[in-house]
Amino acid sequence: ASCYSPVASTYPICGEWRDSLESSVFHLANIFLFLGFMGGSGIYGLLYLFTFLTLGFFCCTLWAWSEPCTTDSLLWSFALFSVCLGQVLHVAYRLRSVSFEKDFQELYHCLFQKLGVSLTHFGKIVTCCDGEIHTIEQNHCLAIEGKTAIDKLTVLLSGRVSVTVNGEFLHYIYPFQFLDSPEWDSLRPSEEGVFQVTLRADNPCRYVAWRRKKLYLLFAKHRYIAKIFALVVRNDIAEKLYSLNDKALNGSGHRYDLRLPSYCHIPGTELEKANVLLQVPSSSLTMYTFIVDTYCDCLLLGMSHCCGFTQQRSQIFQSVSSSQVHIDKVIF
Repeated sequence: ASCYSPVASTYPICGEWRDSLESSVFHLANIFLFLGFMGGSGIYGLLYLFTFLTLGFFCCTLWAWSEPCTTDSLLWSFALFSVCLGQVLHVAYRLRSVSFEKDFQELYHCLFQKLGVSLTHFGKIVTCCDGEIHTIEQNHCLAIEGKTAIDKLTVLLSGRVSVTVNGEFLHYIYPFQFLDSPEWDSLRPSEEGVFQVTLRADNPCRYVAWRRKKLYLLFAKHRYIAKIFALVVRNDIAEKLYSLNDKALNGSGHRYDLRLPSYCHIPGTELEKANVLLQVPSSSLTMYTFIVDTYCDCLLLGMSHCCGFTQQRSQIFQSVSSSQVHIDKVIF
């Protein structure tokens, strides 16, 4: 006989389809697997994925145990169940280990969670500042104009800070706002500078600060974190600039709309009668408004350095004060 002669198959041949369905455990296993593979990204997505895969392969193990002649299916299902269970425990441990103090949790919810920053990335941000919360007493200065170096980025956690330049009040800084976002954005990584404003605590304050050099090292390792900080810092600056529209008042308490410099909230005849306003060229305020609006647009597009509009808040204030427009008080 030839060695290539066909060998009779030892496996039973399926003559017809089974009339009965598989057990409910088999169908439940496939449902769990289907739901598991719909999991998303991130640490919570991993927890969702491996939880349902664990349940699915556990049901597969039960089904294989109850069926005869399914040793291979039983072993594979049990092995996959064990691997997925181990992943669930690992992800749960990672999730539990990423925990922060109350102040950092509030900072995460107010600034970073709405941008989709994961707890893992936020943990790297907290580690960069060594997890330290700084405090300062009332009437103490966080920065003095012309003296304090710009060597960190700071976010206020509680209290209120007033900003002044040459003794003139500019604006307040409230919790979860940056104390030095204009100064930070005005310098490139290789440049150095000093504050042009004074930051004074109106009451006991608590804040978190990242050292400039250490933060740039973090940006070099994680470009995603660098983009997040660029977004939140420039958004903070844009909000300060746009608030000019609500804080530009004349002596009578009328509000000027800086976005529409040709229109004021007082009758035109009164403008013509005011001698001091006869000297006002509308192009001065128009140009300033154009700079502010263009700068805010560039901030939102992430192009502040490219457009050359990186000015510190004291320079912006002085631009308004030195203009020929009669505005008695400008606060932003």
